[in-house]
Amino acid sequence: MTLGCKVNQFETAAMTELLRRGGHEPCASDADAVIINTCAVTAESVRKSRQAVRRARKDFPGAVIAVCGCASQADEDEMAGLGADLVGGSGDRAAFVEKLCALVSRRPAAPLLDAGDPMARREYELLPAKAAEGRTRALLKVEDGCVNYCAYCIIPHLRGPVRSLDAAQAAEQAKGLAAEGFKEIVLTGIELASWGRDLPGKPGLEALIREVALAVPDVRIRLGSLEPRVVTQEFTAALKTLPNIAPHFHLSLQSGCDATLARMRRRYDTARFYESVELLREAFPLCGLTADLICGFPGETDADAEETLRFIARCRFSDMHIFPFSPRPGTPAAEMDGRVPNAVKKARCAAAAEVADKMRAGFLDSLLGSEQDVIFERGGVGHTGNYCLVSVPGMQPGRRARVRITGRAGGELTGELL
Repeated sequence: MTLGCKVNQFETAAMTELLRRGGHEPCASDADAVIINTCAVTAESVRKSRQAVRRARKDFPGAVIAVCGCASQADEDEMAGLGADLVGGSGDRAAFVEKLCALVSRRPAAPLLDAGDPMARREYELLPAKAAEGRTRALLKVEDGCVNYCAYCIIPHLRGPVRSLDAAQAAEQAKGLAAEGFKEIVLTGIELASWGRDLPGKPGLEALIREVALAVPDVRIRLGSLEPRVVTQEFTAALKTLPNIAPHFHLSLQSGCDATLARMRRRYDTARFYESVELLREAFPLCGLTADLICGFPGETDADAEETLRFIARCRFSDMHIFPFSPRPGTPAAEMDGRVPNAVKKARCAAAAEVADKMRAGFLDSLLGSEQDVIFERGGVGHTGNYCLVSVPGMQPGRRARVRITGRAGGELTGELL
C-alpha cells in the first residue's frame, strides 16, 4: 500500500521490481509479506498511515508487515507498536527489501527497527525505474531531500539533504521506460527545483530536463511540482526548444498573500510568483498552470484570504489543489499563534474552490477548437499535454493521437480524432 506523493509511488514500484528480481510476485491475498509505504506530510497523512498498519496486521495475521516511508522515519517505535515486524525509513530501499526477504522465511520475534538517520544521507540511491501495473504514465524520480524548511513542513527532517540523480543516468532510465512502451514520463522529486545543487558544477534543472527529453524524443516529458524561483527566462527558453515537453506546469503557491508567505517561510513573494506565470505563458501559450493552496494558515486574516482570492484569479490557473491548514507536530507552524477556526478554514477553502472552478471552466473553454496531443489511459479518456481530460469513445489505453477539441462536459473535454 502506498500513501502520499509521487516519489512514494515511484519507490513502491521500484521495491516491487526488486522483489520480482528476487523471485517474488505481488498478490491480493495469502500474502507472505505486506509493505506499507507511509506519508507524514500532514497530521492526517500520519493518521492514515497508522490506520493502514493496523489494518494490515488485522487482515494478514500471518504475514510479515513491513513499514517504510516518512511516517515510519518520524517514529519507528510507534509503527512497531502498531504491529509492524520491519520498520524502515525514507531511504535505502534496496536494503529494506533485502531485510524483508530474509524475514519472510523467519518472522522476527521482535520488530526490527532500521530507519537510519536521514540527515546523514549524502548519496542518491539509484533504483530501478518501473511503473505500477496498469499505468500508462511512468514516474521517474530524479531527486531526493529538501533544505527549504518551510514553517509547515516536516519533510526536510525526514528526507534529509538534497541528493540528485546524474542526468546521464536519468536519461538511461528514461530510455528503459520508453522501451517498455510508456508514452509519457513524469520527472519527480521531493524538491525538484533543487536538482543539481549537490552535483559538480551545480547544473540547473533545465540541464537535466534537456538530457532526458533528447534521450526519448518520442516520449512526452511532464514535470513535477516546481518552486517559482526555478522558472527564469533561461529556464523557459531552454524548455521551449524541446518539442516533447508537456505544456503543463505545477507551481507551488501555498498562499496569494505576501504576509502569509513570509510566515510560511516561503522563498518568494507574489510578484516573483506572477513573474513565473508570465514567463511560462509567454513560452507556452495555452499551457496548463496548476497550483497548491493552503487556506487558514496561522495568522491569516479575512483580508489576507481575500488578497489570496484576488491573486489566484489574476493567475488564471487551469486547476488547483486546495487544502485547509493542518498543523504538523514538530514544525514551527504547529506552535504559531493565531489559529484559524476549522469552520473558517472550511469556508475559505470553499471560496477558493469556487474561484478555481470558474478558472478551470474558462481554461477548458479556451481550448475549444484547438488541436491537442492526447495519451489515452482508460475507457476512451486521456490527458492532453496541458493536463486536461479528453473523451474520445473507442480509444484504447496507451494510444497516443492528435485530437480536435469539440466540446466540454463539466470538467472534461470531448474531441474527435484528426
